[in-house]
Amino acid sequence: MTKQLTAEQRDFRAAMSNLSAAVNVVTTNGPGGRAGITVSAVCSVTDSPPTILVCVNQSSYTHGIFRRNQRLCVNVLSSCDEELAGHFAGGTGVPMAERFEWAMWDHDTEDIPMLRTAAARVVGRIISAHTQGSHSIFMVSVDRVDVRENSDALVYFQRRFHSVGIDDRAHTEQESTGWTTRRPA
Repeated sequence: MTKQLTAEQRDFRAAMSNLSAAVNVVTTNGPGGRAGITVSAVCSVTDSPPTILVCVNQSSYTHGIFRRNQRLCVNVLSSCDEELAGHFAGGTGVPMAERFEWAMWDHDTEDIPMLRTAAARVVGRIISAHTQGSHSIFMVSVDRVDVRENSDALVYFQRRFHSVGIDDRAHTEQESTGWTTRRPA
């Protein structure tokens, strides 16, 4: 049964649909298992020390897995990753384990999946979690950053995916080389 939204909730959701946001697939692996979820609620907090926040709905079955594993990778998606965003948003019915069998993943030293075609990959550990309404806000201390120079990006705006880039050149998987890896001090 679908919960009826209040007028205030509908207005808020309409306003937020006009807030363009980067699309990310956040992945984890550890004692809780391997999992991932599509999220747009990722934000830089500070560069001293490098810290980000990631918001995950508590009703998502991945929520408990992230809490248990305490390690994650934020894969900032490029435009070629739109289909993947749909899979990790749960819109396709592809089982979680099968999503990680595809030949698009690298792994960090702790076997956390990192997407080869991502515009950026940020690996870290959850240092605190705060509850706000239906979501947990995970504060993540950053251990590793991989950046693909001259990448385009996938954003969510007006309830649809859009590509944003620095030029008209389409990003292809063949161009998915040239990582620059940085480790915060």
